Amino acid sequence: MVEPAFVCHGGAGHDARDQPGVDLACEAAWDVLTSGGTALQAVLDAVMIMEDDPRLNAGTGGRVRDDGSVQLDAAVATSDGRLGMVMVIEETPNPVLVAAELLDEPYHALAGEGARTWADSKGIERTPVVGSPRPVATDTVGAIARDRSGALAVASSTGGCTGRPAGGGGDTPMWGSGLWCDANIVVAATGIGESIIEELLAYRVAAEHQRNGGDLGAALDWGIDQFSPEIQVGLISLDAAGGGRGLANTGMPWAAQP
Repeated sequence: MVEPAFVCHGGAGHDARDQPGVDLACEAAWDVLTSGGTALQAVLDAVMIMEDDPRLNAGTGGRVRDDGSVQLDAAVATSDGRLGMVMVIEETPNPVLVAAELLDEPYHALAGEGARTWADSKGIERTPVVGSPRPVATDTVGAIARDRSGALAVASSTGGCTGRPAGGGGDTPMWGSGLWCDANIVVAATGIGESIIEELLAYRVAAEHQRNGGDLGAALDWGIDQFSPEIQVGLISLDAAGGGRGLANTGMPWAAQP
């Protein structure tokens, strides 16, 4: 039996005042894992807690676009090859639930009103999201886990950037940039989305981990070193055997178990 492990973060650019919501998410996910639950359930529970925390930039705490809308992104992936991504969805305080519904569908990604209409068909209630007035342009929330079966999972969610155009997506739901999950490693990124997309960051950190013989710390160091210091970026990662880690070149509340 494999030892479970868990890591979550509250977004690059956040600070200690946002740590309580991250700690609460970690505690809930750890209860799932130590009770024999799956990595997928652990990351979903953790991200939903952070989506419900108005201090964090996800779900309820999503940022207001230039047209006054609150459009949210989320993604979920598992080490058995399943993937779900949802982008710029409105009236959905927990977009990670929509992304999770896509895991067993023949398509991976939905966006905008089409995503919201599809969520209606799955019984996910439409609920207005007021959003947060706190200006921000860099962050997201994310969670990664390994369960007792050895399965890995990742879930991420973001409320976008204050004042950005409606319809604009970021790195959070983009496979290979904002998240990666395979049988060996799981990675989630946070920070300046455009730069993370350009670097295909999450996948390249996973590739570096394989290239260097499985040194997780060195792979995270390598990932952060791809950016100049003024570009805020953070990473959390966990491999198939060891403990998890978080690393950022800026403030990033994160928590891990064990």
